[in-house]
Amino acid sequence: MTLTFTLGAGVLLGEGEGASRELLRAALGCNVAWGVIDAALYLLGVFFVRGRLARLGRAIASTNDPLEARALVASELDEVLAPITADQTREALYDHVATRVRSTPRRSPGLTGQDLIAALVIFVTVVGATLPAAVPFLLIDDPRLALRASNLVLVALLFGVGYRWAKFTSVGPWVAGAALMSLGIVLVAIAIALGG
Repeated sequence: MTLTFTLGAGVLLGEGEGASRELLRAALGCNVAWGVIDAALYLLGVFFVRGRLARLGRAIASTNDPLEARALVASELDEVLAPITADQTREALYDHVATRVRSTPRRSPGLTGQDLIAALVIFVTVVGATLPAAVPFLLIDDPRLALRASNLVLVALLFGVGYRWAKFTSVGPWVAGAALMSLGIVLVAIAIALGG
């Protein structure tokens, strides 16, 4: 996002005096705004999921029909469990889940202090991700050179993200890093060709 924003802002701000500082201010401002948006969307997502699960729990608890309760649990879990379990095992599990849901007191699906801390961490992470890209604008007075140095830093960070991300996949770290970095280079090249 910082990469896209700095390329776009570079077109608008040009190469005049103070353009590097304006690009820095714009990139930081954009990421602060995006950090707030990401944190808010996280909280909305948590609230929605908890509300949906609370509604499902109420539906399970309110039915006296064991087959209906099983079907409600299945509607939530079948997509994940059906490919890896036998029908009989899954049905026994769903019956157990329904019994457990009925015996558990209902809780409010509201947000917790931990959710607010997680939202703060998201905000800090999004804003913190801007800082390496901001350094060239602090050190280099030429706005075009600072912009290209910032692009280079961000593309290198994409390699690092891909390298680390690979451990959660079956892709090798060098391949994942190179793929993500290559994507970043292609996107920068497209943005530059379009005037960025």
